[in-house]
Amino acid sequence: MLLNCIKNRFSVRKFQNRSIEQEKIDTLLEAARLAPSASNKQTWRFVVIKDPEKRRQLTRICKGQKFVAEAPITIAICITNLDYVMTCGQTAPIIDGAIAGEHIVLQAAEMGLGTCWIGAFHHDEMAELINLPEDHQIVGLLPVGYPAVEKGSRNLKAIDDIVSYDCF
Repeated sequence: MLLNCIKNRFSVRKFQNRSIEQEKIDTLLEAARLAPSASNKQTWRFVVIKDPEKRRQLTRICKGQKFVAEAPITIAICITNLDYVMTCGQTAPIIDGAIAGEHIVLQAAEMGLGTCWIGAFHHDEMAELINLPEDHQIVGLLPVGYPAVEKGSRNLKAIDDIVSYDCF
């Protein structure tokens, strides 16, 4: 059941020193490819960082977060077509990239892998590391690996505190 996968997923900040099988990486990327996007434009691109030297640089780029460099891979979620704004006023590719990223996160959890959304990174340095074209932007980074920790407790709001029906 998908809800169980969602309940068991957590942000992993400590990974086992173990590589991820290419078949599993391919499955993660297929989950992202299948994500919905506004007008089916699919304005995303995913860069899988596996190279040890590039991974070492991620600690500095991600503001001292050492665990990012310790993950066997990090997936950069990149988007283009930034001038595409939906009628509601939101930039479609940013939302589409986040949806595709969450597909990766949930697929990873289903396969026993851990992830952590990273938004604390220096965009210009990351762009240089992956040779990002100027017309693209990085929405987020997803370090991925086998968790070396168990899920802890979370203090979540009650459903009544976050849901209203018919009006705010």
